[in-house]
Amino acid sequence: MNKSHLIVVDSSVLPEVILKVLQVKKMLANKEAKSSAAACKEIGVSRSAYYKYRDCVYSYEEKLMQKIITLYMLLKDEPGVLSSVLVSLHNLNANILTVNQSIPIDGVATVTISLRLNESFDEAIAMKSIIAELRGVVEIQLLSGE
Repeated sequence: MNKSHLIVVDSSVLPEVILKVLQVKKMLANKEAKSSAAACKEIGVSRSAYYKYRDCVYSYEEKLMQKIITLYMLLKDEPGVLSSVLVSLHNLNANILTVNQSIPIDGVATVTISLRLNESFDEAIAMKSIIAELRGVVEIQLLSGE
């Protein structure tokens, strides 16, 4: 039985081919190359090396260490209310992951927004206070945070 075992290794000690495979994967994910062959050629790695390592090599992203929170809001059914919330979250450097809105009932709609924060959980508390002050925000709750 071959069990997978994940490890974190500083890129400075890895063979150059591994780093090139990561570059090719990033190019393909960002649609910067039309094909794996074109990306391999541009980066300077053989296609056989790319195909050998592509499913086993992943970049450890700082983003994975950031906090993901979910906000629950009750918003008035008025033009621009949801837009102002989203603009405010953008201005607070939150990366919005999902937005779910219900059909308005009795002049209000529930909205659930999941987002990624760059800072600490304290940032989420401050963000909640800022959003609560916006026109049309009836209620806001912090549902969860990782």
